[in-house]
Amino acid sequence: MSRGFCLEVSGEYACFTRPEMKVERVSYDVITPSAARAIFDAILWKPAIRWRIEKIEVLAPIRWANIRRNEVSAVASPRGREIFIEDDRQQRAAMLLVDVKYRLYGVFDFIPPAKRQQVHNPVPEWLVDSEEKTALVSADTRADETEAKYAAMFERRARKGQHFHQPYLGCREFAAHVRLVDPQNEPAVPIPKDDDLGWMLYDMNYSDPHNIQPMFYRPMMKQGVILVPHPDSEEVRK
Repeated sequence: MSRGFCLEVSGEYACFTRPEMKVERVSYDVITPSAARAIFDAILWKPAIRWRIEKIEVLAPIRWANIRRNEVSAVASPRGREIFIEDDRQQRAAMLLVDVKYRLYGVFDFIPPAKRQQVHNPVPEWLVDSEEKTALVSADTRADETEAKYAAMFERRARKGQHFHQPYLGCREFAAHVRLVDPQNEPAVPIPKDDDLGWMLYDMNYSDPHNIQPMFYRPMMKQGVILVPHPDSEEVRK
């Protein structure tokens, strides 16, 4: 049986970029399931578990801002070439969300050891702190391995504010403030809004590492609450 948790996430800026926008960054109206999953992965990712999002509550009004940002077109990595900002810098307009706040309800599914070689690691090696690298990639095949073990690990890390890399809201420079909450003891009040949000990126399909494809779904927000379908649901288009 899957174990679920609730994270309250907020930030000054957020940008969940629409893939059809090529020149300027334009955000979706709300956080995508893939961006929400990435926040859970930032706290605890292991080959033995796979996170998926079941519900999103929008707690702050949807507000926009148009800004221009200096971006670097190259990607930095320890094994890559040196980056000279003046040579690789470009200015791009962006339509961002401001003062966002969500409650994300995520569950993890336990993956048998035989299937873990096919699990995609969402955390780039160069982003992981050296002290946590061993824990992140260690094989979890001991006889005492249970879902309760990983649930306790996640809860402990979330309460202490530990993560493999800084959780962010769409772009790495938009840091997310994350707090583990108990919805029963701390009920939230989502925004009183109903809306058809149109087709939105659900996540990437990593079943074939050589042919990674996007998945989409059409969220319906009812009184600030979005129910996210299972990835194998007919509501998710692959």
